[in-house]
Amino acid sequence: MSSQSSWGNIPNWAYESVRALLETLKAVEPTTYEHCLRVGEYSRKLSRDMGMNEYQQKLAEFSGMLHDIGKIGIDKEILLKPGRLEPIEYDIMKSHSVLSETIVKPLAMHPFFAQMLPAIRGHHERLDGEGYPDKKMGDEIPLISRIILTVDTFDAMGEDRAYRKGLPNEIIFAELKRCAGTQFDSDIVKIFLQAQPHWQQESEKETYNNIIKKIA
Repeated sequence: MSSQSSWGNIPNWAYESVRALLETLKAVEPTTYEHCLRVGEYSRKLSRDMGMNEYQQKLAEFSGMLHDIGKIGIDKEILLKPGRLEPIEYDIMKSHSVLSETIVKPLAMHPFFAQMLPAIRGHHERLDGEGYPDKKMGDEIPLISRIILTVDTFDAMGEDRAYRKGLPNEIIFAELKRCAGTQFDSDIVKIFLQAQPHWQQESEKETYNNIIKKIA
């Protein structure tokens, strides 16, 4: 059974499936769980502000919520290490995008989830080809991957970590501008910088707590 609409086909079981995966992540690493919910929310808002239709917004939201689900498979000593990773540890950490794809893949019997797989796998690709796991460049990188990378970076830089305090928005915005065209999609960064300051003023005020209520 699937829900039909003029903007796409989302299976009725989509939210229940995502909730099951996220609850597993929450049990393993609650900070990453909360990060994933915020990235899902931000991905939906940014895709909306880029003019994408409602179905595409849902693809972006779900892909954002599941982008780091593969961190379930990363050793906690690496995942939660309070400092710089050794090269071998960094290589293990980088495997999380492929692990995320692998975890979501059984749901790809439905096209809605099948369409998420490239976005989830590619959320650490860079425009200049220096990302991972496939060294894709420019428009080879799925649009939703480029959206996730922008909001993922924004949220990660703003989070408190064991080895540093979260950075203020003005520093994060400056970094996004500096790396636009090499790491990030310049057009997406431009829209994000214009839109993000207004998100908190929206009447819906949909935090990650609101999102989890939707899938509860």
